[in-house]
Amino acid sequence: MHVYSSGESVASAMRGGVVALGNFDGFHAGHQAVVGRALARARAEGRPALVATFDPHPAKLFRPDAPPFALTRLDQKLDLFAGFGIDATVVIPFNAALAALTADQFVADWLHARIGAGVAVSGADFTFGTKRSGNTALLAELGQGHGFAAEVVHAVSDSGGVISSTRIREALRDGEVAAATALLTRPYSIRGEVQHGAKLGRTLGFPTANMVLGAYLRPRSGVYAVRARLGDGSHVDGVANLGIRPMIEPVVELLETFLFDWAGDLYGQTIDIELVEFLRPEWKLDGLDALKAQIAVDSDNARAALARVAR
Repeated sequence: MHVYSSGESVASAMRGGVVALGNFDGFHAGHQAVVGRALARARAEGRPALVATFDPHPAKLFRPDAPPFALTRLDQKLDLFAGFGIDATVVIPFNAALAALTADQFVADWLHARIGAGVAVSGADFTFGTKRSGNTALLAELGQGHGFAAEVVHAVSDSGGVISSTRIREALRDGEVAAATALLTRPYSIRGEVQHGAKLGRTLGFPTANMVLGAYLRPRSGVYAVRARLGDGSHVDGVANLGIRPMIEPVVELLETFLFDWAGDLYGQTIDIELVEFLRPEWKLDGLDALKAQIAVDSDNARAALARVAR
């Protein structure tokens, strides 16, 4: 999959394509319906299939002091689009200049001039242009003037209502991992670079791969059964503590993962940690011996939880 991320026009071979429009944070079942429709129509009509997404999330511009909320990093979204079969992704930089474009200017500059859209596919709630002045009806109207069609994909619902990034964030904040997994259609995954830490886990016999959470939403603090995807593509089961480590000074927010039956050096490598099941909240225990014993119990509980969940 080719990625256009510098504002350049797409290659001639990609022009006239079917373009899925949206931020797609989390790339959940509702997003997959939009991108899936774009892909199906592209294949049926012999056109290239593209995604046009925004980075950073518009909320970062309008609410810069808001707590972290991202469900996926940009590189994760790109991997997911590629795995879906998309031919190219256009990353539209969401900055003050873009936010100032009128709806007409956005369509003319991005969808027509730079992307050369043949068809634009979006969710029913898609908005664009300054102050969110454009909606799907206006997109269809403006598209006619620029030679492309527009198609709307309606929201996907389950027994809990419309599937949305908001519902997934709420589930993760509550530690409802299975609910988040169902809405995402895959386990929630945190990607990051393994960093050096205090190495306390190593002295206790449970060496951990430590990652900062960065712009990710903070799921419920506590201990999780997890699966790690390493840089070589292999998967390793483990147990992780996500939070502030109440027994350890200074207080640092980390995701610390102990990998079962694995040895090696992960420092500086980028890995993915999938949350499979919430096991317990963070506890402040009475000393390192108690901590070591609890990690052993958590490891056993994580192994049992992972055995119940197919890869």
